[in-house]
Amino acid sequence: MKAIIEPPNIICKSGLKAFFTTKKLTDDNTRIYGALSKEFDVPEDRIYLPVQKHTDKIQVLEQEFEPSVADAVITSEKNILIGILVADCVPLLIFDKEKEVIGAVHAGWKGTAKQVLKNTIKAMLTRYRSCPEDISLAVGPSIRQCCYEVGADVMAAVREATGEGDYYHREGNRHFLDLASVNKIQALDAGILQENIWLSGECTFCNPDKFYSYRYSKKSIGRQGGFIVMW
Repeated sequence: MKAIIEPPNIICKSGLKAFFTTKKLTDDNTRIYGALSKEFDVPEDRIYLPVQKHTDKIQVLEQEFEPSVADAVITSEKNILIGILVADCVPLLIFDKEKEVIGAVHAGWKGTAKQVLKNTIKAMLTRYRSCPEDISLAVGPSIRQCCYEVGADVMAAVREATGEGDYYHREGNRHFLDLASVNKIQALDAGILQENIWLSGECTFCNPDKFYSYRYSKKSIGRQGGFIVMW
């Protein structure tokens, strides 16, 4: 098992690296900064993770690196590794190749219902004058429809934000939701091109040896993440 998964659509050329982690990177979240620093030769004080609270708050990271509450981070700063942590929620990485802007987004069902990804893309357009057709999106491993049963209230909130689509099904009174596909639909609606979106096919619940899954373990556990950096 590899420590990282590199999305093929965000080309890891000289000056850019984007990746999702697995359990192999570290089994202890208190050591995540050290593990990332060692693996990718980035000083710990140049690694930025927001304080995630299932919000739709977007942090524009410039000179001030003090952690604050946000579930999305965007920046044009070089030499700083930004990322988010997940254990079933959807990790999303964004790259604007023309304006050289990167982003990392954490989307659970609450953030997805609040359209956190779509709002992050809008923030890139406003703050950096990004064009949607220049943006690449990578949707990392998360709990998929096969294993993600939700209540009718959750389903209703996501459908209200997203509209209809092939991202859920019902079995009697049971509702199953594919958050990864929902975020892809929201990205397309924001103007991201189909060919610029990569969607991982891996389910965190189905692969407990490779990924942390809150639903599988039924308790608070470690987390993997999505990270991106420019040099």
